[in-house]
Amino acid sequence: MASEDVVGKRSESAVTTIVNLAEEAKIASEGVKAPSHAAIFSIAKSLAAGGIAGGVSRTAVAPLERLKILLQVQNPHSIKYNGTVQGLKYIWRTEGLRGLFKGNGTNCARIVPNSAVKFFSYEEASRGILWFYRQQTGNEDAELTPLLRLGAGACAGIIAMSATYPMDLVRGRITVQTDKSPSQYRGIFHALRTVFVEEGPRALYKGWLPSVIGVIPYVGLNFAVYESLKDWLVKTRPFGLAQDSELSVTTKLGCGAVAGTIGQTVAYPLDVIRRRMQMGGWKNAASVVTGESKAPLEYSGMVDAFRKTVRHEGVGALYKGLVPNSVKVVPSIAIAFVTYEVVKDILGVEMRISD
Repeated sequence: MASEDVVGKRSESAVTTIVNLAEEAKIASEGVKAPSHAAIFSIAKSLAAGGIAGGVSRTAVAPLERLKILLQVQNPHSIKYNGTVQGLKYIWRTEGLRGLFKGNGTNCARIVPNSAVKFFSYEEASRGILWFYRQQTGNEDAELTPLLRLGAGACAGIIAMSATYPMDLVRGRITVQTDKSPSQYRGIFHALRTVFVEEGPRALYKGWLPSVIGVIPYVGLNFAVYESLKDWLVKTRPFGLAQDSELSVTTKLGCGAVAGTIGQTVAYPLDVIRRRMQMGGWKNAASVVTGESKAPLEYSGMVDAFRKTVRHEGVGALYKGLVPNSVKVVPSIAIAFVTYEVVKDILGVEMRISD
């Protein structure tokens, strides 16, 4: 009888345990909810705002963007573009209005998803970093520091750049080719297919490493300086620039301009090397990107590209195209940030970094 009582108690205990586990599982499953339609719609609107911001800002400065790339990769033994004004006049005279915007369609096709992912990734990375920072410090009211914003911006830049890098490569090549190029890329998909077939899949990521290294200070500083400068202006209110914790569009444009100038100056040499590596191995490259022997440029890697560029053209070659890029990047970054915030306001998307 005693043994039967023990078995009965064990059976009852096992059943109770199973029931409790089932109830806990039910409660847990009820706590895990699928994203609501409102949340999904909010994410879509945030991505749309970022995409629109990228497309508007790049189109506004497309002629300067093309000239910058041409200056970065042009043949040092056959100079066609001597500066910003002369370069723009030369393009207008030889290729007309379409020449000034050559490659902009491809650039927008790349920059719209790139910008959408970048802005969205920045907000999500900021939320995650802020949550972790508050957990570590035990301060639930802690705010993002400039260094943490730099980290969030760097994460966003790497994710966005890596996701759209092949588009950046073919955009650079389409931008460089002229009517006299031996062979023409007829469009984005033709260029992608041609590079894949003739040079292999790895060619689609030529120059990726300097891009990753360069995007950390460039995008990171852009977001860090822009957000930190806005916060400083709102808190200190110098010259009456902030009214009721709000900044005017003009002031935000100024913040974006400062952020863009600092970011692009630090990262520019890496952008030159990236662009030159992207041109390497292109057998039908226009003469503008080839050397004195008319042979396509070839680099074994990022360090080799730096070494050959400095040895043959001097340190100044690492800053070719900096002037038109400086003229371009200030309005470009400023327009992108302001357009993003304006579109978000229109679509009713709220910033979620401090959630």
